[in-house]
Amino acid sequence: MKYGGTVEMVIVMNPKCSQNEVMAVKNELINHGLGVNLSQGATFCIIGVVGETRAVDPDKILSFNGVDKILKVEEPFKKANRLFKPNDTIVNVDGTLVGGNHLGIMAGPCSVESEEQIIEIAKSIKKSGANFLRGGAFKPRTSPYSFQGLELEGLELLKIAKRETGLPIVTEIMSPKYIDEFVNNVDVIQVGARNMQNFDLLKELGKTRKPILLKRGMSATIEELLMSAEYVMARGNENVILCERGVRTFETYTRNTLDLSAVPAIKKLSHLPVIIDPSHATGKWWMVEPLAKAAVAVGADGLILEVHNDPQNALCDGQQSIKPELFNNLMKDLSIIASAVGREI
Repeated sequence: MKYGGTVEMVIVMNPKCSQNEVMAVKNELINHGLGVNLSQGATFCIIGVVGETRAVDPDKILSFNGVDKILKVEEPFKKANRLFKPNDTIVNVDGTLVGGNHLGIMAGPCSVESEEQIIEIAKSIKKSGANFLRGGAFKPRTSPYSFQGLELEGLELLKIAKRETGLPIVTEIMSPKYIDEFVNNVDVIQVGARNMQNFDLLKELGKTRKPILLKRGMSATIEELLMSAEYVMARGNENVILCERGVRTFETYTRNTLDLSAVPAIKKLSHLPVIIDPSHATGKWWMVEPLAKAAVAVGADGLILEVHNDPQNALCDGQQSIKPELFNNLMKDLSIIASAVGREI
């Protein structure tokens, strides 16, 4: 019996198999022109197979020493699939970890407005315990008349803030034409909700090795989010962090509806870390604190929060930005919750 079509598979090896047995199976698959991903730990050994599998006889593979069973992968996403990699992915951003037991706390203003503003906020959030500085240089706005960001000047200001504080930079990219600038100057490249299915952009980002923060589209399903991650990973960049930032529903009281159930759902389906954006989820500053706490409690791998020193006069999204004082108090509470669920900031 052979699998039809282009269905990928997972070969489960015996945990006690030898390296020679693993190599024999890998070579057999490679000889058929298939992509092979090996995931191995103390209690498991899995070979993920990507490509045209019609030429592979499962019965022959099962006859190899060390092979326990073959699983058919039903989901369209492969590299992002937990079947291919049972252990959680931990994204390393120059020594700062996101995933596993490590929470990534990304905080800062919606938009970079001035050197004084971004440095003041960066110093404040670092003192409170944030481990990333987020700030928008390029801003996708619904209205063409709204503030669009300082663009490349904003990137330069973020670099100054990084020099002052040491915090890694998280900021959003809008177009493939700026990829070189972002690769050279940004630590985590954010793909916003509006660009989640900008496949040309995702393909280009897949050619880099920069960590990618991929936000869920405002009307996207979890599978569609994972398929967008697959576009990046298929080109070789497996440093992907997912972000749930609320989805559009019939509810109008909040800006979006935060889907906290996406966290355990994604963790069941995928090995990629997932963080929560409670700022964009509701559009209301006073909802950020309780939802941030709930996110950590439900198992999120981090948060991305909007913090502004003067929200009333912010050039973008002041109504959903919390002040540094509230952020400081929130971090104290989050540390307690994180400890209770076996995580650390």
